[in-house]
Amino acid sequence: MNQTFVHPQALCESRDIGAGTRIWAFAHVLPGARVGAECNICDGVFIENDVVLGNRVTVKCGVQIWDGITIEDDVFIGPNATFTNDPFPRSKIYPERFARTVVRSGASVGANSTILPGVEIGTGAMVGAGAVVTRSVPSNAIVVGNPARIMGYVDAAKRSFADGDSVSPDRRTELGIGGASLLELNVMKDPRGELSVGEFEREVPFTPKRYFLVSNVPSTEARGEHAHRRCEQFLICVRGSCGVLLDDGRNRCEITLDRPTRGVHMPAMIWGTQYRYTPDAVLLVFASHHYDPDDYIRSYDEFQKIVSARAASL
Repeated sequence: MNQTFVHPQALCESRDIGAGTRIWAFAHVLPGARVGAECNICDGVFIENDVVLGNRVTVKCGVQIWDGITIEDDVFIGPNATFTNDPFPRSKIYPERFARTVVRSGASVGANSTILPGVEIGTGAMVGAGAVVTRSVPSNAIVVGNPARIMGYVDAAKRSFADGDSVSPDRRTELGIGGASLLELNVMKDPRGELSVGEFEREVPFTPKRYFLVSNVPSTEARGEHAHRRCEQFLICVRGSCGVLLDDGRNRCEITLDRPTRGVHMPAMIWGTQYRYTPDAVLLVFASHHYDPDDYIRSYDEFQKIVSARAASL
């Protein structure tokens, strides 16, 4: 079994250090910290007491990890990334408890980024260098800037469809994500304007039980971020544009809805997120079921477990 290594010029006061972890010069780990196996704690890192690090975590030079921070397995923390744990700090005045910040499995936090207290960095997410994260980051999202904004998703194939693209005789393009498809709606033009039309059960394979409209979404915000166990949806951006992420737990793709003549059919058990709304965007969504809070899967980790369990049972 690999032995824990502590550099002679490091100070490790914790006895809860996993096998194979390496702690390098000038790092300081306080007694209450828990550090998993095969971690790499680089020069000049400080780890306070109420801190949990999972397995195979890399913490590069110059990082301080304060009370209230949990970092799960396989996370990368870039050099000089800054964590905070008190939204209103005062000298010699301490909160009853520090805000809990969680970095989920497989996420990466870029060099010189700043993570405000109480946020969650989702599974597989990537925080760009120098970003200032003021709110939680969805799973697999890529965020950059100050304040950090979503600019894409990890491993999401970007699909673009220009006017006149040939899709199929029924105007449908399969997206390769759990049965999701893009539908080009009929459009009729004359001097009076344009009319687009689609028929449920013929073109959209369900009869809607409800609809909702999403509008006035700030450009920094993401909507959706959940899956449905049974409910299907059909999305049309009737004004402006927005990005749509579709994820079936194995593959993901991103498309842009930017016209009222194009819609996306999203079957059940697809993790959906909508973001990059333009200021004038209006998203119309038809749903196959009435609202049922028990139909929602709001944790991406839970979604992946359900997908894996269903695949194993086949």
